Amino acid sequence: MENYLHEYLTMLQVEKNLSLNTIQAYKQDLNVYLSFLGEQESISSLSEISQKNIRQFIRSLSKIDLAPASMARIFSSIRSYHAFLTDEKYLDENPSLQLVAPKMPKKLPEILSVEEIDSIIQTVETKTAIGKRDKAILEILYSCGLRVSELCTLSLGEVFFEEGVIRVTGKGNKQRMVPLGKNIKHILNEYLIHARPGLAKKSSIGAVFLSRNGKALTRMSIFNIVKKWVKTAEIYKSVSPHTFRHSFATHMLEGGADLRFVQIMLGHSDISTTQIYTHLDKTTLSEIHRQYHPRS
Repeated sequence: MENYLHEYLTMLQVEKNLSLNTIQAYKQDLNVYLSFLGEQESISSLSEISQKNIRQFIRSLSKIDLAPASMARIFSSIRSYHAFLTDEKYLDENPSLQLVAPKMPKKLPEILSVEEIDSIIQTVETKTAIGKRDKAILEILYSCGLRVSELCTLSLGEVFFEEGVIRVTGKGNKQRMVPLGKNIKHILNEYLIHARPGLAKKSSIGAVFLSRNGKALTRMSIFNIVKKWVKTAEIYKSVSPHTFRHSFATHMLEGGADLRFVQIMLGHSDISTTQIYTHLDKTTLSEIHRQYHPRS
């Protein structure tokens, strides 16, 4: 049964264009699932997997107190895998087709107010290269709504000051152009001119944001930077880099921006978002960003 798993994961990468992180999560989920099935004496081939077996597996997970989001992802992995097996004619019928996904409790993401964002960013001391870097990181997370992974991989060749945009590589290696407001343009320029050269080493790659050792910052490094300045600003909320992204989207919508524009800025990967993107050029995006974002 595991032979088909490799083929399925390859399909996710080649045809679905999913990110490596998502594919790895699916792989881990399905390895656990297949291991469970392998322990069932009644199952010796794919065709012998039944709805009952899948329900038994889901019930077994409930004993280990998984988060609802993890349960939902595992369920999605199983359904997707069986759909693939059916489409490829490895199975005559999909045993997961009639199963009902576990309900996810609605949980609103933590949001920072404009005042809290200001407080955090203004707390950063910019007399040092590290301070200039940290301020640019916080500002770009909020002003551009980037994922932390997108920030880590942002390169010098993807920053276009004259056009006022950055080219961001998101999930599934999909690229989008994100406008730079005047605030982040100034702060980012200060960092690139007066701070980054002091951090760069001969071996440094072209990443925009570097560590003290001249290496590209990791996700955990940026997480710790955010935590540090949130604590310094005495903001007592559970804040991560993604909180800045949620706050970006919320403040844009509260300011009156069209939901379609916000979807484009966030890089959501559904087909409708991609279709909408073809109707909005960089000038239009920049104008909407300037009009509706509080720091543009």
